[in-house]
Amino acid sequence: MDTAKMPLECPVCNIKCRTDFSLRSHLRTHTGEQPFECSVGQKKFSLNGNLRQHLATHTGERPFECCLCNKKFGRNGHLRLHLATHTGERPFECPVCNKKFATSSEVRVHLRTHTGERPFGCSLCNKKFATSANLREHFRTHTSERSFECFLCNKKFGRNGHLRNHLQTHTGERPFECSVCNKKFSIDSNLRHHLRTHTGEMPLECPVCNKKFATSTEVRVHLRTHTGERPYECSACNKKFATSSNLRVHIRTHTGEKPFECPVCNKKFSSSSYLRLHLQTHTVEGRLALECAMCDKKFTFSSNLRRHLSVHTGEKSFECSVCNKKFAFSDKLRRHFQTHTGKKLFECSMCSKVFATDENLRQHSLTHTGERPFKCTVCNKKFTKGGNLRIHLRMHIEETFCERSE
Repeated sequence: MDTAKMPLECPVCNIKCRTDFSLRSHLRTHTGEQPFECSVGQKKFSLNGNLRQHLATHTGERPFECCLCNKKFGRNGHLRLHLATHTGERPFECPVCNKKFATSSEVRVHLRTHTGERPFGCSLCNKKFATSANLREHFRTHTSERSFECFLCNKKFGRNGHLRNHLQTHTGERPFECSVCNKKFSIDSNLRHHLRTHTGEMPLECPVCNKKFATSTEVRVHLRTHTGERPYECSACNKKFATSSNLRVHIRTHTGEKPFECPVCNKKFSSSSYLRLHLQTHTVEGRLALECAMCDKKFTFSSNLRRHLSVHTGEKSFECSVCNKKFAFSDKLRRHFQTHTGKKLFECSMCSKVFATDENLRQHSLTHTGERPFKCTVCNKKFTKGGNLRIHLRMHIEETFCERSE
């Protein structure tokens, strides 16, 4: 038997190599040895071929050309990845959601949307990211660097992707069309997200409460309801918000801007959601059309009817993750959660006393104004708190019960 043709086995992981050279190169993955050093930036590599490819980043050389569109690349691997954009081939599949990708590295990065892994941390603010590219783009928010400039209007951007999206505003091009409703999009990712509104697909899950979402952005924003994170701060009053859109709406309370106008009565609003709610007041057919089956009380909005029904059912589906106390409404849970954080963000403008929730502040303010908005319908006595009124009403109920028993 010719032993010279036998495969060579790695003593560490038992992988087999055809040549002595291949085995030596493979062993460096275990030892971490990087004997090939760049003469320009002193970066080191385990393979001479990797060094040669790296040197092209200094010389600008792009020797690998696409035979279909003539685009050039510095690395053969990058050319292979690019070719997949022409063939549409996606041989690598996510084991969690079965989404397909052109490369195995894309699968590894995508898997982090399921695991929540963010291995790349910012050295300035400790914020973490799933990819090194996202970290580099984030770092520009600290340096204010905007190196990507639009050649049409000279507007600058911190990310190349943002520049590409911006360019569509000049061309008006929307090449990505929904096959269901024919709506068009300028970005393929927007089309993919839109398609989920038709399919109802929600492949991404919150690791805390298992609620499902259609996009990774929705997961990130939702997670802030658990962490209490509010990264967007108003420069005028320092109030913080969980989303940039909420901050934009809030800023209009300082500027007085109301860009959303009712086409019926010309009343203006600071947000589109306020306008949508207002428009229903013009729809006579829909006004107070939703009736409670238990007490015949009527509502304009289905959300208000759902909230009201919990009064009859006693259902409390929102549970505190700290003390397991349950609430009928999500806003009540959010207010309650502040009592666990110890933060008191709401300050009385008259005596500077601070409170954990805006509701507590409103109740406290009544001690300054003397207002008693809760009135007993039996004896007309007034109270500053609804809870005090409810306690008072029991006295009338007990009196009535005693009179009947006599």
